Amino acid sequence: MKKIIFIPAKNSLRSGGKLKVAAYCRVSTEQETQKSSIDTQIKYYTELIQTNSKWDFAGVFYDCESGLRKEKRNGLDAMLKKAYSGEIDYIITKSISRLSRNVLDILNIIRSLKARGINIYFEKENLNSLETEKEIDIAFNGVLAQEESRNLSENVQWGYKRKFERGDDFVGKMPMGYKRDNDEWIVVPEEADIIRKIYQLYLGGGTLQQIKEYLEKHRIKTATDKEIWATAVIQKILKNEKYKGDSLLQKTYTEDFISGKKGKNDGQRECYYITNSHPAIITVEVFDKVQEEIFRRARLVRKEDGIVESSTSKYNGKYILGNFLVCGDCGDSYRRRTERGKVVWRCATRIEKGKESCSHSPTIDERWVQNVLGEKICENSDYNEEVVRNKVERILVFGKDLEIYSKDECMFSVKPLQNKM
Repeated sequence: MKKIIFIPAKNSLRSGGKLKVAAYCRVSTEQETQKSSIDTQIKYYTELIQTNSKWDFAGVFYDCESGLRKEKRNGLDAMLKKAYSGEIDYIITKSISRLSRNVLDILNIIRSLKARGINIYFEKENLNSLETEKEIDIAFNGVLAQEESRNLSENVQWGYKRKFERGDDFVGKMPMGYKRDNDEWIVVPEEADIIRKIYQLYLGGGTLQQIKEYLEKHRIKTATDKEIWATAVIQKILKNEKYKGDSLLQKTYTEDFISGKKGKNDGQRECYYITNSHPAIITVEVFDKVQEEIFRRARLVRKEDGIVESSTSKYNGKYILGNFLVCGDCGDSYRRRTERGKVVWRCATRIEKGKESCSHSPTIDERWVQNVLGEKICENSDYNEEVVRNKVERILVFGKDLEIYSKDECMFSVKPLQNKM
């Protein structure tokens, strides 16, 4: 005869028969009014749980973050880890939107907890996540919460646009060199001197790396009081129009309200440029010269199919001729080499890919080029590197010609190329 033995389901309750109950609270920002709201909720749930004789207090967890994303919500993460380890049986929260405003996150959370027999009770909606037939109600309310966030995001963006159109300034973190006094921008003299020095070094031929080394050598600290500078920070300083007293509004935009991902505005949204919006640290003339120098250092190359793109060769801060000499045949830059005890310059394409890739590019003697520049560009026919840096735009090297283009749009042609090798 068959013998049937009944095995009851395992219960997560302790021997005392009490539920280990926790609560979760969330507000979207850390503004003072919402901080007080968090304090009120923590007090409410603590008393609610501790005064119930059938419950054991397992903690109140909270976050001051957006409900659209789980990232950075340390309180939620800590609660879920504690629940997964068996330290929580039951969770209370004010509403579905407090748990999340992302319907996918809501379903993932309640299903992962349901698999462990852990219930979430939503007070406002009066819904228990363990009730299978209630999942569609939870999902529906999650969709409503997500849609509410989308509408809020669109309203915020609309408000930003109206402010942009009025030219209102609402910069969050002030750039180095400035501080804010109510709505007024105030120049910080010590920091402004650092900004001017960076511009000066760049126009003097310094690379981003060389400027970084100079700042660190002289123990000049960043805006965040760090002793180590990043070249990317220096580059942003050199490109920031705010240092000439102007403001470009809506440089970035939110690509997706759920992920919060921001993208660079390359024409996807309107931009608003405000001139003389605040005191300048750098003159317009100096700022524009730096932008021209940045563009020049991009080293544009014309390919065989006629497309112009940035060269892979970097700006040469050590040898100034490396920034001017360009092969007239292939469009690549020239590189400095020492051959048989003589310093010469040769086409980079020819060096890397061989003569067949650029068969007409000549090798030129450095001293000869310097003598030509001294005669055509510098005063008294003496070669002066500073004068050349300030006056020369580029030098095209052809099979039999050397064409020197100055920044004032003059062109000097030297032929024949006397020392073709």
